[in-house]
Amino acid sequence: MFKVEHIIPNFFYMLLMIGFVLPALGQGEKKEDLIGHWTFEKGVELEDHTGHFGDIELRGAEVKDGKLHIGDNKWALTTGYKGPQIGPDKTLITWLYLDDLNVRRGATLAVNKSSADTFDAIVYAERHEKHWMAGSSFFRRTPNVAYGKAESETGKLIQIAISYENDNNMAKIMIYRNGEIIGDYTQGLIVSWKEGDVEALFGPRALIGGTAYGWVVARVEDARIYNAVLSEKDINNLTVDTLDVEAEGKLAVTWGVLKTK
Repeated sequence: MFKVEHIIPNFFYMLLMIGFVLPALGQGEKKEDLIGHWTFEKGVELEDHTGHFGDIELRGAEVKDGKLHIGDNKWALTTGYKGPQIGPDKTLITWLYLDDLNVRRGATLAVNKSSADTFDAIVYAERHEKHWMAGSSFFRRTPNVAYGKAESETGKLIQIAISYENDNNMAKIMIYRNGEIIGDYTQGLIVSWKEGDVEALFGPRALIGGTAYGWVVARVEDARIYNAVLSEKDINNLTVDTLDVEAEGKLAVTWGVLKTK
């Protein structure tokens, strides 16, 4: 026979475990649409966890303490993409520490066409100093507006996310800083990228004819490309440096890596 004193501790243990697991499951928003994910952690410093992109090529950038350090003429890229067409709907996200507020025109993450001047990027301070924007080739999807507040601190972890939605072939764009909307507009034709003609950039906003354009001085903690429009709720449910993994029994769970600055 089971004794009550045995059942009660086990019951509370199960509740405790559920309390740990349920928040973790909520961290994997839109995980089926995640097509590029870099956490720069030890042992997987240069790997895309989705397996769609090849290993990152360092062009002066460094990976230290689980972060990609980019700066003036210090950047990185990854090619060899083998996955579904990127876009037209997509979301770009990076968690980062800015280390210089006065640098201009670089990107913490860009999706760039290899064969032409066509890119979308999370750009810092190109049109307006110390402001984030959705950078694009020839400003086709970039109005001349200073969205949000000017950055005023270095060394603080922030999240920037930009979603692109197909609105009758036009780009409906939402810009988020730390999960809050700072920009919302529709401008320019929306674009897509195909396997064999796309690269992800860290540092410059574009790579044209072998020349990188723009720099941002920062440490990138986590970078992601989703092949879907993430909502404000989706973005707020994400956790930096988490991975979706398959446990025994095909139970999808999410695990986090504890970070120290």
